Amino acid sequence: MQSSNHESGFTVRLADPDAVKDPGTGMPGKSFMARRRNRHGRGLRGEVMLPTHPGYRTRSDRFDDMVLDSAQRLHDIWGKTLDGVRFGVDEIPPDLEQLAANSAPAPMGAYIPATDQDGPMITVYRRVVEQACGGVDDLQDLVHDVVVEHTAEMLGVAPETLDPVYRRRY
Repeated sequence: MQSSNHESGFTVRLADPDAVKDPGTGMPGKSFMARRRNRHGRGLRGEVMLPTHPGYRTRSDRFDDMVLDSAQRLHDIWGKTLDGVRFGVDEIPPDLEQLAANSAPAPMGAYIPATDQDGPMITVYRRVVEQACGGVDDLQDLVHDVVVEHTAEMLGVAPETLDPVYRRRY
């Protein structure tokens, strides 16, 4: 799935874009209705959780929003400098098993330089960031720090100059 903001020129690639999607819902895997045992053919009468309740959105959805908010904040500060930069979220780093075998710490994010086909890509690894965070209250700050650090790496500047409120928190 792609979520994009065409006005500002950056995109966010949501977690696991290659997952098999249910044709009925467009969501990964089977839909809830297809998985649920339904002996009498009645099914559900409505949504289990209303959109106004906090549990309606998954942790993954909220994490994607945090990355998008941080990217938007940086774009508001730096403007055209960040046009064409893609921000993404993956569950874990692609080489996590190799890192674990070597007892190396897992990265919280990655910067991939631009290629002929695509612009630069900054990826935040959701599970690594969530485990490194002390609590839910600090998660937004840590996500923002990871986005700022990798954006600063891309631009070749110090993170403190990229965002005035940046503080290394991990």
